[in-house]
Amino acid sequence: MTRNSKHVVPSPDGGWSVRAAGAVRASRRFDTQDEAIQYGRDLAKRNHAEFYIHDRNGMIREKRSYGNDPFPPRDKR
Repeated sequence: MTRNSKHVVPSPDGGWSVRAAGAVRASRRFDTQDEAIQYGRDLAKRNHAEFYIHDRNGMIREKRSYGNDPFPPRDKR
């Protein structure tokens, strides 16, 4: 996990937070996971970072890469 990666995680006081990897404080808090995902995805794209979405139990549900992928997908022609 890179320090630049962004995570959508459940917030301790309810709702959802967007955090950088290793950060103690959240970048921002949202009432819904969809709002947090939209903000986190935009942030990850701007920073060319990895993007992780966690479920309510903290397990990684989905992962996306918006950075310099060493193994990019091949074109389907």
